[in-house]
Amino acid sequence: MSEEEVQRVTSALDEVERIADREARVRAMSRIMAEQVRRNRPWAEERKALVIELWDEGRGLSYREIAARLEIKLSTVQDIFRGYTGSGKHRPKATEE
Repeated sequence: MSEEEVQRVTSALDEVERIADREARVRAMSRIMAEQVRRNRPWAEERKALVIELWDEGRGLSYREIAARLEIKLSTVQDIFRGYTGSGKHRPKATEE
């Protein structure tokens, strides 16, 4: 996706926030959020697969290099390799040794 395409999506979301009628705005927001929930899992799986490929396939990129290349947080890359998914509340608690 080009930067121009990303900007078009962002602009469309900005337009939803500018809907004057509050009920219509919330209905539109709800439809968009529901649609995004449907996309979250396959999008996360595609990102995970690419992160692993960039690290594993002879490219030998570091976690930091992967994060910079994909424009994601370093902690997201680390979480993928730790097997974490979802929010922090679903991660295992640190144990005292």
